[in-house]
Amino acid sequence: MDVQILWKLFVSTAAITVLGLLFRLYNAVVVQPQKLRSALRSQGLSGPPPAFLLGNILEMKRARDAAAKVATAVGPPTSHNCEAALLPFFDEWRKKYGNVFMFSLGTTQIVQVTQQEMVKEITTCTSLDLGKPTYQAKERGPLLGQGILTSNGPHWVHQRKIIAPELYMDKVKGMVSLIQDSTGTLLETWKSIVEAGGGFADIKIDQHMRSFSGDVISRACFGSNYSKGEEIFLKLRALQESASKKTLVIGVPGIRYLPTKSNREAWALEKEIKALILNVVKKRNEAGSEKDLLQKVLESANESGLSPSSVDRFVVDNCKNIYMAGYETTAVSATWCLMLLASNPQWQQQIRDEVVGICKGQIPDSEMVRKMKLLTMVINETLRLYPPVTVVSREAFKDMKFGTLNVPKGVNLWTLVTNLHTNPEFWGADSYQFNPARFANGITGACKFPHLYMPFGVGPRVCLGQNLALLELKILISLILSRFSISVSPKYVHSPLLNLVIEPQYGVDLLIKQL
Repeated sequence: MDVQILWKLFVSTAAITVLGLLFRLYNAVVVQPQKLRSALRSQGLSGPPPAFLLGNILEMKRARDAAAKVATAVGPPTSHNCEAALLPFFDEWRKKYGNVFMFSLGTTQIVQVTQQEMVKEITTCTSLDLGKPTYQAKERGPLLGQGILTSNGPHWVHQRKIIAPELYMDKVKGMVSLIQDSTGTLLETWKSIVEAGGGFADIKIDQHMRSFSGDVISRACFGSNYSKGEEIFLKLRALQESASKKTLVIGVPGIRYLPTKSNREAWALEKEIKALILNVVKKRNEAGSEKDLLQKVLESANESGLSPSSVDRFVVDNCKNIYMAGYETTAVSATWCLMLLASNPQWQQQIRDEVVGICKGQIPDSEMVRKMKLLTMVINETLRLYPPVTVVSREAFKDMKFGTLNVPKGVNLWTLVTNLHTNPEFWGADSYQFNPARFANGITGACKFPHLYMPFGVGPRVCLGQNLALLELKILISLILSRFSISVSPKYVHSPLLNLVIEPQYGVDLLIKQL
C-alpha cells in the first residue's frame, strides 16, 4: 500500500477519533447537564443559574469565605449555627427557591432537599439504584464511600455493595478495656501538666483527643502492630487536610487528573498509606492471625471471592473507613463536647454528679455508661449542633421518584444535616442553643420528626461505627469530669471549619483544674 494512502488513512482515523472524543466531551459537559436541568425545571424546580463548567462553585466559595470571617469570634459562642458559618449559600438559596432546589457542582447536577417527607423517603431507601455518587467513586479522596463535603457513613463498600457490615459488631463489646486504658493515659498526661502548673493549666485539647482516639483504634485495628497504625492514621489525617482543599471543585470535569499541588500531595499520600497498610498485612500473614479488626477485614476479603488486586483495595479502603469511624469522628466530637461543657458549668456539674453516683469511684464500664442518661443527653446535643456529617449524598443510578419529584438518572440528592439538626420548625425556638434537656425523653421527644436527627446517618445506611464512637465518648467524658473541672480559656477562638468533618479551625483551649 502506498505511503501516501497510509498517511491519509492515519489522518482520517485520527480525525474521527478526535471528533468522537470532542462529541463525547460536549455531551458530558453541555448536553447531559442541560438535559437533567431541563427535566427538573419542567417539574417546577428552580435554583441558581450555573456558570459554564464550574456550575455554582465560585458563588459558593465567595459566600463561604465571607461567612467565615463573620463567624469567627473570641470566646464561646452564644448561638450555634454551623450552616450559616460553613454553608451559607444553602440558606440563601432555600429562602429564594424553597426547601427543594437544584444547583451544580461543576457539571454534576444536585437537588438539595430539606423537605421532611422527602428526606424520610431518601434516607430510608434500600434500593441499590440509589447509592454513592459517581463523583465520589471516581474522586481521589480520603475514604471509599466518603466524599469531601458529604458522607454515606463508614460502610464497607465495594462496587456499590456492602460486603462486610458486621466488622465492628463483635469487636465493640471487647474494646471497653482498651478505651479505659487509653483514657487513663490521657488523664495521667493532663495530671502531669496541671501539677506542673500548680494545679491549673491552659491546654489546647485537640491533639490530646486525637491521641486518645488514635490509641484506641490503632490497638483495636492493628493489634501488636498498633504503632504502625498510629503512623497510618497520621498520614490519613494529612490526606484529609489535602482533600479539603478541593472541597468545591469535585464536580469540575477532569480536575482530579490535573497535577495540581493538592492532587500531587494526595497522590503521594495515598501511595504511602497503601504501602504502609499492605506492609502490615504482609507481616500479619507471616506471623499468624490476631483477634482485631484488621483480622476480620482480612477474613472478609478472603471470603469475598475478589481478585488479588481487588482484595488489596478492599483491605486498604476498609482501614481508611475505620480511621473515620473510630478516630476522626470520635476525636472531633469529644473536642466539641468538652467545649460545650466548659461553656455550661451547670451541665458540667450535673454530669459529674451523675458519674460519681453511678460509678462510686470505679472506672466506668459499658453497663455503667448505659445508665448515664444526662451524659447521653449532652452527647446527643453536641452531635446535633456539631454533627460529624454535614451532608448525606446519594445518586440516582436510574430514574426514580421521591414524593412528587421524578429524579432523572444521574442526578444527585443532597440532604443537609446541619439544617435538619437546627431548623426551628423541627426543634423549637431555641434550636441554635445548647440545651441537652430537649433529649430528656429521647430523640422522639426532642424533635418533631425524629428521622431528621442523623449524626451518624439514618435508616439502612446508618454508620456502623456509631456504637464504638458513643462508647468512647461516654467513657472519656465521664472520666475527665470525675478528675477535672474545665472552663473555656481566654485564648479560645470559635471558628468552625469544614475539613471533611466539622472541626474547630484554631483548636479548643480549655482551663483545666484538678479536683
